[in-house]
Amino acid sequence: MEPSKDYLFKYKGFYFAVNTTLEYVSTLEDFEINDSDIFLATYPKSGTVWTQNILSLIMYEGHRNGTENIDTMERIPWLEYNVNDKDYAQLPLPRVFVTHLPYYLIPRDLRNKRASIIYVTRNPKDVMVSYYHFSKYMNTLEEITDFNLFMERFLAGKVLASSWIDHVSGWYSHAEDFNILFLTYEEMKKDLRSAVLKICKFLGKKLSEEEVDSVVRQATFENMRKDPRANYENLPDDLVDKDKGAFLRKGTVGDWKNNMTVAQNERFDQVLMEKIKALPISFIWDINEL
Repeated sequence: MEPSKDYLFKYKGFYFAVNTTLEYVSTLEDFEINDSDIFLATYPKSGTVWTQNILSLIMYEGHRNGTENIDTMERIPWLEYNVNDKDYAQLPLPRVFVTHLPYYLIPRDLRNKRASIIYVTRNPKDVMVSYYHFSKYMNTLEEITDFNLFMERFLAGKVLASSWIDHVSGWYSHAEDFNILFLTYEEMKKDLRSAVLKICKFLGKKLSEEEVDSVVRQATFENMRKDPRANYENLPDDLVDKDKGAFLRKGTVGDWKNNMTVAQNERFDQVLMEKIKALPISFIWDINEL
């Protein structure tokens, strides 16, 4: 069952949401890179908004100390979804972008180890469950109420951002082409402070102990949910159905166990587990493993 053309279109084997255009995404491979640029790359529902907020707090003092009231999406815009038609070339340096692009569609210049990329992964069962709930909330995604059907779509890569395994394995297997830091959602949950320090070191950003404390405190999921700059609550009504949830839902590890039946879990493992085991990532599947 193909995704509805009302919601998604395909370019070079990858599904995009219709709130961007084929003409625009086809220009991104020629997008001009500055050495100071920072890119956050993820598959959807892998901790994107969380890491986006952490980066805002690390990079922008005004975000950290609350003197500037700017939404995270303004500070760290989406590369492929330039909704306000901003001239990205005019943004102050260092520019920070967020993207769901696969490794083969990102700006070519990034492949010369120019600029910095942070790639975040999350265990795919939690990704899928989060994605399922998210598709009900976002008006720009096709709502599939039948979880079984959604799971089959996800396993077949017939969702926004296509196949999870292709996305993750693509980035990992081409790591040597990029200046890249890999993080997992679960390690960030387990020890947020270590993850913040790792990001700072990677980006060459020196923060005082107090500033690091401030980043960690403000970037906890609970505090982020309350922060209108970070929680995407200002998204326009035509994009979201606010009666059907929130952009930030649970932010936990192992929630798939509350949503998947034994049979669904077995089906998932049958399709993906061999490929997952081949990845150089040790996934954490349960909050108790933290």
